[in-house]
Amino acid sequence: MIIKDIRVYRGRNIYCHRPVVKMIVDTGDYDIPTKDIPGFNERLIKTIPSLNKHCCSYGYEGGFLKRLDEGTYLPHVTEHIILEIQNILGYDVKYGKARLIEGHLYNVIFEYELEECAIRSAKLAVKMVNKFISGEDFDFEQELEQIRKVVVEVELGPSTMALKKAAEEASIPVTRVGNGSILRLGYGRYQKMIEGTITQNTSCIAVDIACDKILTKNIIKEYGLPVPEGDVAYNENDAIAIAEEIGYPVVVKPFNGNQGKGVFLNLLNKEELIVAYRNAKNISDLVIVERHIKGKNYRVLVVGDRVVAVSERIPARVLSDGIHTIRELVEIENRNPLRGVGHEKPLTKINIDNISQFVLKKQGYQIDDIPPKGVYVYFRESANLSTGGTAIDRTKEIHPDNIEIAVRAAKAIGLDIAGIDITMENISMPLNRSNGAIIEVNAAPGIRMHHYPSKGKSRDVAKAIVNMLYPKGSKATIPIISVTGTNGKTTTVRMISQILKMYGYTVGMTSTDGIYVDDVCIYKGDNSGPKSARTCLADKNIDAAVLETARGGIVREGLGYDLADVGIITNISEDHLGIDGIETLEDLAFVKSLVVEAVKKDGYSVLNADDPMTPYISKRAKGKIIYFSMHENNITIKRHLEEGGISVYVKNDTIVIANGEIVPVAKIDEIPATLNGKVLYNVENAMAAIAASYGIKIPVNVISKGIKSFYCDENHNPGRFNIFNVGSFRVLVDYGHNIDSIRKVIESARKLNPNRLLGVIGVPGDRSDSSTLKIGEICGEGFDKVYIKEDLDLRGRKPGEIAKLLEIGVLKGGLSKEDVNVILKEVDALKTAMYEAQPGDLIVIFYEKYAPVVDVINNFIKISQFDIDESKERA
Repeated sequence: MIIKDIRVYRGRNIYCHRPVVKMIVDTGDYDIPTKDIPGFNERLIKTIPSLNKHCCSYGYEGGFLKRLDEGTYLPHVTEHIILEIQNILGYDVKYGKARLIEGHLYNVIFEYELEECAIRSAKLAVKMVNKFISGEDFDFEQELEQIRKVVVEVELGPSTMALKKAAEEASIPVTRVGNGSILRLGYGRYQKMIEGTITQNTSCIAVDIACDKILTKNIIKEYGLPVPEGDVAYNENDAIAIAEEIGYPVVVKPFNGNQGKGVFLNLLNKEELIVAYRNAKNISDLVIVERHIKGKNYRVLVVGDRVVAVSERIPARVLSDGIHTIRELVEIENRNPLRGVGHEKPLTKINIDNISQFVLKKQGYQIDDIPPKGVYVYFRESANLSTGGTAIDRTKEIHPDNIEIAVRAAKAIGLDIAGIDITMENISMPLNRSNGAIIEVNAAPGIRMHHYPSKGKSRDVAKAIVNMLYPKGSKATIPIISVTGTNGKTTTVRMISQILKMYGYTVGMTSTDGIYVDDVCIYKGDNSGPKSARTCLADKNIDAAVLETARGGIVREGLGYDLADVGIITNISEDHLGIDGIETLEDLAFVKSLVVEAVKKDGYSVLNADDPMTPYISKRAKGKIIYFSMHENNITIKRHLEEGGISVYVKNDTIVIANGEIVPVAKIDEIPATLNGKVLYNVENAMAAIAASYGIKIPVNVISKGIKSFYCDENHNPGRFNIFNVGSFRVLVDYGHNIDSIRKVIESARKLNPNRLLGVIGVPGDRSDSSTLKIGEICGEGFDKVYIKEDLDLRGRKPGEIAKLLEIGVLKGGLSKEDVNVILKEVDALKTAMYEAQPGDLIVIFYEKYAPVVDVINNFIKISQFDIDESKERA
């Protein structure tokens, strides 16, 4: 079996509303049930016995084994292997399916949580299947361990993962930025960045202060809070002098260390001091020597102006059973499933190193000794989880005075989130200079000790942090309107943007011609896919996002956002059929329905009540539905209104909103984009825009003003029914590229009463032969003369192939050969049409590239004006 392609869907998609991977495999000569491959099923179950828990289509444990016995195919088996590998690695994924594409090609689709893990699991599954086909041995555990090592490096740590889940539970969109610990919460103006427990609100200078332990101590001391005596040692002699001045026992720690690295406590004499100093010196050029404070080690977590969790931290240790050596006890403890490498799991594995040996020696042990039963053996004196320590929740026990002290310490440094390390005998007693001190203030405190204490209640610190960033009643995201459909998408998003700008919003808009922020194009070209949506939503300046969401992007990658406030489907008609497995209008409607499936519960799906595919789409739509229609008596509209729904429709040549009462918005002839009602499809687009704006609570008077100020010109709607006056004739520029759009443009152009209607026509090369022929036929019926051109991007066609099909269609439509001119280059075809135009003619060009076409028109206008001026001068 061979992998032909792997495609990752990071957002909601047509297969699942969770992230999935689609892998295309070629089964080759093994497109047969696995039970017919000698020894395959036996090797599979022996290697991964946990597959016996898979329910498969039978819905009960063991269902998959039954499928194996009955006979199932390699892609289906591969799907289950991939899911189980991820399960074994700790990911709760269940969704998967395998489907035949054609011949021996199959789609294998499966859910994932970590992209890197998913792709490696897929490749491992295929490798395993091929080994079983060949009857070869396979070291599954070794392969699995290789993936596990990679996962540890790229997975979010427990603290960051807790923050991610807390935000998601609060319905705040979360985006991981890069492969580190940076998360973007929310969209647009209300987004906030967080890295671990450092938020975008955390002061840089506060972090710098916290990293300078001496400066931190001095500031806290100025606030009248207790700190241990001590100073910075620049060399070994300094360290000895400081220790002798303040008196033993002392503490040695790196000046700018973290996670307890190089920290030595309770040093009783000069010899121990020198060993500790030299170890600390390996971590930092400067070393701190300070008085040792007797007592327990407490971490007090401050979020905003509250203490949200308190933990007593216990240094890395094991309890002797009187049987095993210290080395063996560590090996046993490290097999604890809660322990992992680094921040991989709630607890970190205990590491035996030079510091551990030093601490053991102070206790009178060596690594291969067997201590008395019931004795705790310590490997660190500092109590950090990152060095193998554990934690006990003490949140309910902290004295109110200590809460005030911790909050004051955080504010003294200027931190919004701070871990205050306090050493004292009992956190339930007031802290003063005689019974304890503040040892450190941490600017990026880990929170896994609070979420996963070894003993006591788990504290949802992540939720407290998210609530601080987004207090109750505050916004985390901006209004999002997503627009799809066969035709009218670009015009509709532009109309909506115009309305929202009229309301005072800074609007982010994606469309087929670029990404715009407040009318400024930040990216040119087709930007109607998920990457463009993510780029737009990441902009901190925008108050609302209007996203053109094209079929291609949905099929290739899914959606670039989580949920929209409004999802719009303008219409469904024949276009792109035969591409990406979309063969029928139902297939196309299924794909585009994703936009209205991904709508908030209190949001709206805006649907065209006049479109035949709407009954199918409405069953999939989420939120409430707003229907729009050209006809007041549309049966869907009438029933919807009877049921208390909202509708937008045309009544007495006026677009109205019906929501309990009928509210007029604008007369059709007041909307410039309709050209006094001649461009009927722009009436439909206007209704969709009005419905969407109403759905996000834009006042009706603003909607009316916005739609009345939208024109079909180069400024408001470039490339969509733009009319240029070129001396004695006109040129209409439009992006019509499918049967329905071309037919409607021709119908609207006829209403402009031209002397002759000339067409410069072309069709993208990826359209079917039948669709191309039909477009040619429509043009042959609608135009008086036709100039056939081809796109520069032939999309797999041979030069002249599309032109020939169009010519056949045009002749079938009724034009004679004398009225058909084939000029393959777009600008040359337009130039010829303009030179041959007669007074009163209207040329319609369905362009591929907008800018070159407009340049040709403007140059022709300049030349014509020059000729006119020259004639006047001669006269």
